[in-house]
Amino acid sequence: MSKCVRIRSMAKRAKLSTESYKGVRDFYPEDQFLQRYIFEHMERVCELFGYEEYNASVLEPAELYRTKTSEEIVNEQTYTFTDRGDREVTLRPEMTPTLARMVAARAREIALPARLYTIANVFRYERPQRGRLREHWQLNADIVGASGVEADAEVIAVAHGVMRSLGADERNFEIRVSDRRILDAAYEELDIAEDQRAHVTRLLDRRAKSETFSKDLQELIGARAEKLVPLLDETASTAYLEELRTQLEYMGVRNMIVDTKITRGFDYYTGMVFEVYDTDEANRRSLFGGGRYDNLLSLFGAEKVPAVGFAMGDVTARDFLETHNLLPRYAPATELMIAVVEKDAMGHAIKLAQDLRREDVTVSVNFSGKRVGDQLRYADKMKIPFVIAVGAKERESGRYAIKNLTTGSELTLPADRIAEHIFSSLG
Repeated sequence: MSKCVRIRSMAKRAKLSTESYKGVRDFYPEDQFLQRYIFEHMERVCELFGYEEYNASVLEPAELYRTKTSEEIVNEQTYTFTDRGDREVTLRPEMTPTLARMVAARAREIALPARLYTIANVFRYERPQRGRLREHWQLNADIVGASGVEADAEVIAVAHGVMRSLGADERNFEIRVSDRRILDAAYEELDIAEDQRAHVTRLLDRRAKSETFSKDLQELIGARAEKLVPLLDETASTAYLEELRTQLEYMGVRNMIVDTKITRGFDYYTGMVFEVYDTDEANRRSLFGGGRYDNLLSLFGAEKVPAVGFAMGDVTARDFLETHNLLPRYAPATELMIAVVEKDAMGHAIKLAQDLRREDVTVSVNFSGKRVGDQLRYADKMKIPFVIAVGAKERESGRYAIKNLTTGSELTLPADRIAEHIFSSLG
């Protein structure tokens, strides 16, 4: 084999795959548009309720999750590694421990109650499937420093508000609510040991999805397994849950359902827990949830501080929108493309574009040098709504034919009226 053939062969073998890492997504413009749409609704609703935005690094010390996060997540689902300083580091699998750490770090400076939100990317090494990926983004909205039922209700109302803002009708989803104190009382009544309770809670959290639930529960707590589930299911409601319902009705939330099967898998929950469910048979599943966690800050040596919140992922949000035909129509950021008819008009086109940008019109100039028809087809493919063709006539007259590619209409205007026309047409 010649040297040239061998080099070509090696280059062929070394060709990199265009596939992304399993369980994560690439965001092309249409995908990014949809994600930005979801984020904007999340942000707007949180801020309407007076929540302030925060953020943090994706890297955390591994011990942060070993204390109170689900054992399954820590042992089987985290991306954990040792850095060059021999420190064990984890890509965050959730945001609540990070929030608790941040609040504890500035416990004397932060005014309580604090209403906080973030849209953060989180990582879990699990089998990718519908609604679950190895990386996703999620809204976290929390109230820290408020212990009453009003705070519990407000957090649920924020979740409800995001769903409604995305176009959902109350018939499209239901808010299933329970209370970890019901579970704690059942554990006490059946004398289930403290060191078994976290394992039992996680089994209960998965019981709808597990074919071996009864067997697994019996192996863990023996004969008491036959009493635990009926004991929980017999609890129709409590005075607290009915007060919560009343508070929610004050805020226009009328699709709350008491469901004692809701337990949530994280170890840190101490009171109210809830999950938002899609009611459509094509996607009947839990979309997201949250609850009260009053002891988490004490892990950092801080005084016990009450807290309640929820996390809503972008993957299940997108599935919900698709199921209910609520996906927005893609609209590109570019409002106007300037087609250049002849090379000598390029400078004029660039100056016109820059003048329009000063008026907040988003403009691209077509540098291709292709025929005007080809440039128009490009604009149509890119879904750009308006096009102006610039040639000798336009340079001399200072007037431009603005074509609306959506309606096919065309209007000739001077440069100083182009922006007004575009904004009025786009509404």
